[in-house]
Amino acid sequence: MNIDAKSTIEAGKAILGIEFGSTRIKAVLIDQENKPIAQGSHEWENQLVDGLWTYSVEAIWYGLQDCYADLRANVKKLYDTEIEILASIGISAMMHGYMAFNKEEEILVPFRTWRNTNTAKAAAELSELFVYNIPLRWSISHLYQAILDNEEHVKDIDFLTTLAGFVHWQITGKKVLGVGDASGMIPVDTNTKTYSQEMVDKFDNLVAPKGYSWKLLDILPEVLVAGENAGFLTAEGAKKLDVSGHLKPGIPVCPPEGDAGTGMVATNAVKQRTGNVSAGTSSFSMIVLEHELSKPYEMIDMVTTPDGSLVAMVHCNNCTSDLNAWVGLFKEYQELLGVPVDMNEVFGKLYNNALKGDADCGGLISYNYISGEPVTGLAEGRPLFVRSANDKFNLANFMRSHLYASVGVLKIGNDILFNEEKIMVDRITGHGGLFKTKGVGQRILAAAINSPISVMETAGEGGAWGIALLASYLVNNVDKRSLSDFLDKTVFAGDEGVEVAPIPEDVAGFNAYIENYKLGLAIEEAAVKAKK
Repeated sequence: MNIDAKSTIEAGKAILGIEFGSTRIKAVLIDQENKPIAQGSHEWENQLVDGLWTYSVEAIWYGLQDCYADLRANVKKLYDTEIEILASIGISAMMHGYMAFNKEEEILVPFRTWRNTNTAKAAAELSELFVYNIPLRWSISHLYQAILDNEEHVKDIDFLTTLAGFVHWQITGKKVLGVGDASGMIPVDTNTKTYSQEMVDKFDNLVAPKGYSWKLLDILPEVLVAGENAGFLTAEGAKKLDVSGHLKPGIPVCPPEGDAGTGMVATNAVKQRTGNVSAGTSSFSMIVLEHELSKPYEMIDMVTTPDGSLVAMVHCNNCTSDLNAWVGLFKEYQELLGVPVDMNEVFGKLYNNALKGDADCGGLISYNYISGEPVTGLAEGRPLFVRSANDKFNLANFMRSHLYASVGVLKIGNDILFNEEKIMVDRITGHGGLFKTKGVGQRILAAAINSPISVMETAGEGGAWGIALLASYLVNNVDKRSLSDFLDKTVFAGDEGVEVAPIPEDVAGFNAYIENYKLGLAIEEAAVKAKK
């Protein structure tokens, strides 16, 4: 049935999802069938303050209000109506980082985002103490680094949370966090669906000599799983969201989540033995596991789905930026010839031509390291294209080598999961810019990780839609289904996407390419040292 969007909004049955990304805050309004009916957005940028990446609290509120105002204006334009009441709301944001508050609810130091890398000493010490990989960007690394640096504010901490947790707290009064976002603060126990008591005890013992008045659990948000009530929009919260005053309080709000969790929801990849790959400026893969890995790996982060299943995450800093830069050169050449440029056509022609190249790229190698790449142990990056005199240097191999490079580091991380840990996966869904040219990015990724890759039409809707679906799960899950069943049967019913299976010749070729690639990392290291 096709329900009229205007009457859905006027009946208060629409659902709102808002996600704070690194460069954009996005709002998505969905109907009872979980389909987007209106959107709003706000562009923003992080600031480097005293050597640390941050967004000010003022920028957070201005961005949220401007994003909501944009949504309101679009609803007015599309449906000539006003948003007064909603069925539910969900807040999501980039994960990790550090937002610490005192008893007066004042922020103690500017918000430290996931991008900061000043936490290396803390992350290394905690990884050893916990016998668990603790990445630099996790909240516990930020907290312990502040302790190691003897920062004055630490003794005054009353509450420590993430960006999603902060916004949720301010609009509902509830100090809670969805389990997926919480798993990026400190490790979560998938049996208890809350912070690992063993890790909490180890941390408290570690910092006990400092004599702080708080213990770790005193300052962390309460952990909730998808579908649990996380509070209601307060009168003050409604004003913070909608400065025009039309939005009414009392709306239920789902547990706030991180962008990894909303990406899993938006690609229907929360069930065990499923996964997703996001490939844009950076890339990451999320594989939902059936059991713990045999040991910790520095290049694999462990988080959870929004309903608390264990997820192995391989996060790569670089993906399509260098590839796009090379495509830009061909655009310039076309302009020199006086040929009108259609970028979709340029990408399409170059990408499809790449599939005609040799499966091993004819020996050509590309390193797409615009920035450093922790998975391969490089703190800085230098984009490089490498070939020897005997390699087969032609356009198809050239473009293919850059496409391989865009997911090369991702392959190195996933090879551990599939080859060493023997992880089993039934379905992996790809989303992001790499998959815009139909079939090409899919085939390359299928070769890289030797697994079928699906792409859905809806994958472009992204995390704001994902958190809206979690808000829908809170109020529309009348049959009390599990989150994966709700997504399978209610949201994605019949939409399996288009699947591309790996071609054995491509897989063998990519394996040969990656061996060359690993051998050539010494060239990349030398380039970093030589060119400062």
